[in-house]
Amino acid sequence: MNSAQQTQRPTSAELDAADPLAGQREAFYSPAEGQLTAYLDGNSLGRPLKATSAKLASFVEDAWGSRLIRGWDEQWMDEPTTVGDRIGAVTLGAAAGQVTVGDSTSVMLYKLIRAAVDAQPGRVEIVVDRDNFPTDRFIIEGIAAEKGATIKWVASNPASGVRNTDLEGLLSERTAVVVLSHVAYRSGYLADAAAITARVKESGALMLWDLCHSVGSVPLELDAWGVDLAVGCTYKYLNGGPGSPAFAYVNASQQDRLQQPIWGWMGADNPFGMTESYKPATGIRSFITGTPPVLAMQPLKDMVELIASVGMDAVREKSIKLTEYAVALAEDMLVPLGAEIVSPRNTAERGSHITVDHPLFGDVTRTLWERGVIPDFRPPHGLRIGLSPLSTSYAEVELGVTAIRDALAELL
Repeated sequence: MNSAQQTQRPTSAELDAADPLAGQREAFYSPAEGQLTAYLDGNSLGRPLKATSAKLASFVEDAWGSRLIRGWDEQWMDEPTTVGDRIGAVTLGAAAGQVTVGDSTSVMLYKLIRAAVDAQPGRVEIVVDRDNFPTDRFIIEGIAAEKGATIKWVASNPASGVRNTDLEGLLSERTAVVVLSHVAYRSGYLADAAAITARVKESGALMLWDLCHSVGSVPLELDAWGVDLAVGCTYKYLNGGPGSPAFAYVNASQQDRLQQPIWGWMGADNPFGMTESYKPATGIRSFITGTPPVLAMQPLKDMVELIASVGMDAVREKSIKLTEYAVALAEDMLVPLGAEIVSPRNTAERGSHITVDHPLFGDVTRTLWERGVIPDFRPPHGLRIGLSPLSTSYAEVELGVTAIRDALAELL
């Protein structure tokens, strides 16, 4: 970028002043002065809302402390599906009765992928890309070993992600389920979910999307796209906190067809009947297994409502502007030092984080953390700049990229 282009670009102060969502940052907790300079890892763990402390205290004192076991009858039994319906309506484009909250992402993936394979005799192949997040690949490898299934690997470009054409020759009457990430965890590539889902369904297979890096940052239309299954976490852009539970989406058309493999009392037709054998509940409740993490669901409720108040379109617009700014800063400050931007330049193909590669970024990240600048590192060379639209300012992005430049320059 030449000097004239740099001059024409608005400053971070000007961008923050013009940001219609700038006031939303006040809703988030800020560390004490001197503890944090820039937080660039909202795609790994979102900041807590200020309301979370009061909500948790109130829950301990009232719903738990005062109502005690009565809370199950009064509210908690329905919490997985009530919270799930709200996540579905606000962020997933999902009608009620198709989302449940509980378990971890890994467990949810196991349930849905295993159910998809079990429900389709003769379809013994699972399709996944080689650069998908490790837990997705590991879960699939385990299921393949259990079921004697075959894994068909998508050989996509890690810098561009899985495209519709990458599935050429991989889908057939033997395909049970295709598992892909909507936003690639390395590059931030945003897949064409509608087109890929349509292609998979034409083959008769089921489509499962991992939404961990897209839910809460990219508008989703699972029902409209015809998605069969989806799993996502709630501690990134839904700000549920470390270890907050995952969610599972099961399209209504598949709920009677699929039976999840981990049978527990909470997913039974009559949880308190203490029956001798398992009979699954109807609908989305049949995908619940054990006692839901009610306490851990409370923080994410406030974030879902905050997103609802501004709308996913506004969140996406801010996300695009933040990543555009981060790319421009990286071009100015990091590329001249030998770094390479490996995220898509086309905003329509990019989620809410960018990745920049350099052989020294592992050491750089350790230095930055000591200085209160928190990006993320993914081996072998990727430094991820994760930008949570409602809690990140343009000034914070500028401070962070400047610090990355300075730390890298010290090591060269």
